[in-house]
Amino acid sequence: MSKSDANVLRLEHITMQFGGVVAVNDFSMEVNQGEIVALIGPNGAGKTTAFNVITGVYEPTNGIVYFNGTPIVENHPRGKMKKLYEGDRALVYDKVISKTPDRITKLGIARTFQNIRLFKKMTVFENVLIARHLRSRANFLAATLHLNAAEERANREKTLELLKLVGLEENRDDLATSLPYGKQRRLEIARALATEPKLLLLDEPAAGMNPQETLELAGFIREIKDRFGLTIFVIEHHMDLVMEISDRIYVLDFGRMIASGTPVEIQNNQHVIDAYLGVQEG
Repeated sequence: MSKSDANVLRLEHITMQFGGVVAVNDFSMEVNQGEIVALIGPNGAGKTTAFNVITGVYEPTNGIVYFNGTPIVENHPRGKMKKLYEGDRALVYDKVISKTPDRITKLGIARTFQNIRLFKKMTVFENVLIARHLRSRANFLAATLHLNAAEERANREKTLELLKLVGLEENRDDLATSLPYGKQRRLEIARALATEPKLLLLDEPAAGMNPQETLELAGFIREIKDRFGLTIFVIEHHMDLVMEISDRIYVLDFGRMIASGTPVEIQNNQHVIDAYLGVQEG
């Protein structure tokens, strides 16, 4: 297997511009099968913007996102047109519209958010069950009306099994927002896992956690990676967590990649120290 064949996610020359502001500037990177890769950088560096491009929330100003070797987000501005060849005939185009977020999720990419986005008026069980319906042949309305009883029963069984695996079975009937903060984070990850992803994107999963919760989260991330055969791409400010779980790290500063490498290499990179790691919080 070649190196490119092992790519689950690959970004090529991604640029995202909002008016005169370039949030991400010519960013290229890759995440290989079974890795945990982190994206770090100061606030405003463009990390969440990159996630939003990958998941189809934003259509990039330029660049391509590949998932398992297939373009899922692609944009070629005029003057940078790409040719596709079908036999002797060349097809020339300047833009391929991005897949929508729901279609990208169905392909096998799930994400969590920096600000937890649980269904506040639903129970823990219902939050995960509704995500299971993405993989159902019947739509959500049909499931709600019990028009496909066998499939709905299977979804409920798989939901309960997932809650057991992530340690939330005893909270199944609790309102999602009644959980302690650390468990809410765990529930959001469980809901993402319910869509049966191949690639899991975690946007600052340790935000708001105390040291003990962060330590437990590190073990939880490694556990679900192994149990579900996941590849994980994570944005995180908590450097202890990043250095603990990551195989490789990319660093953004003002939208540009300034470094990439192993945790040890990043810790000893002077550009990173100057831009990020060496900055003391007030």
